[in-house]
Amino acid sequence: MFFGLLLLGELSGCQNNTSSSVTANDTAVEKILIINKFKKVPFSYDSTKNYIYLTFDDGPQNGTVACFELCKHLGVKASFFMVGQHANSTKTKAIVAEIRDAYPQILLCNHSTTHANGHYKYFYHHPDMATEDFYKAQETLNVPYKIIRLPGNSAWVNGMGIKASSLVDSVCIKLDSAGYNVIGWDVEWDFNHKTANPVQSPQRLINIVDSAFAKEHLHTK
Repeated sequence: MFFGLLLLGELSGCQNNTSSSVTANDTAVEKILIINKFKKVPFSYDSTKNYIYLTFDDGPQNGTVACFELCKHLGVKASFFMVGQHANSTKTKAIVAEIRDAYPQILLCNHSTTHANGHYKYFYHHPDMATEDFYKAQETLNVPYKIIRLPGNSAWVNGMGIKASSLVDSVCIKLDSAGYNVIGWDVEWDFNHKTANPVQSPQRLINIVDSAFAKEHLHTK
C-alpha cells in the first residue's frame, strides 16, 4: 500500500455543484445529491504548528484494514485513495463502505478505476480515456467528494492552480474543468515491491518529514 504525507497544506474546498430542482426520474442527479451529503467544516489552523495529512493509496488491498483500524483507534484523521477495480468482491466493497461511512475522521477519495493498468504513459497520453476512468471510479465507489490522486504521478489541482508535469497536464486541466481537486504528496513511505516491507525505518521517515518542513519543500504551503 502506498503511504503519502501532505505537509503544512490547506486543501481547497470541494467544487461539486448540484441542482436543487431534481425530478423523481432523474436518478443520476439524485445519486449525486446522496453521495455529496457531507458538509465541509472550515478548519482553523494554528500558525505556531505544523500539520501533516496522512494518505493511504491503492486500496482496498492487504494492509488497508489494518491502517484504517489503527487510525480509528488512535483518533487520527486520514484519507484513503481507493482503486475501483480493487473493490470487486463483497468483502472489498464492504471495506470501501466502512471507510466511506467513517467520515469525518476518515475520508474516501478517488484513485481511478484501473490505476492505469500500470501503463502510465499510455494512460495519460489519452486524457479522455483517463478522465472517464476517474469518473467511473467516482460512481462505482460512491466517492463523496471530487478529490482525486493520479496513479503513478504526484500532481496538484486546487484553489492555488495546477501543478503538474507535462505528462499529466492535459488530464489535470480536464479534471479541473469538471470541478475536481487533484492531490499529490510531499513525502512517500516507500516499500519493497517484492517483499512489501518498508524501505525507510520510522525514524528515517520522521527525519525526512522534519527536513521537508525545515527546507520548506512543501507543495501545499
